[in-house]
Amino acid sequence: MVETDIEVQLRQSGLRVTRPRVAVLTVLRDHPHTDTDTIIRRVRDVAGDVSHQAVYDVLRALTDAGLVRRIQPSGSVARYEVRVGDNHHHVVCRSCGFIADVDCAVGEAPCLDASADHGFLIDQAEVTYWGLCAPCAAAAAS
Repeated sequence: MVETDIEVQLRQSGLRVTRPRVAVLTVLRDHPHTDTDTIIRRVRDVAGDVSHQAVYDVLRALTDAGLVRRIQPSGSVARYEVRVGDNHHHVVCRSCGFIADVDCAVGEAPCLDASADHGFLIDQAEVTYWGLCAPCAAAAAS
């Protein structure tokens, strides 16, 4: 039997390969920035009857193992993605809530060097850009 990349990821992270874990990672790989309710719905489409609690437990285990990143833009429910291990940021539409990845910020603003580190050894900056996505901007202009 040939292992899938998801099964390899789980084993390398010290996690057992289970149907709910594979289903959650599959859903997040295909649908980044997904909220918990949508994950539950899509996992059930892929893996059959999986409880809410099982999905919550899987999300916690995957986040703790570093396979999943939890983000929660202001005013939004928690969302999850499998893009981990880099310092990417997000852009969020103020109208429809669409979220997209933005590679590391460059240039002068926003400033990624803290003006005061208060003794912290800073290893990551989290930036959220807010605006209107193209379809919402077009609708607002008409």
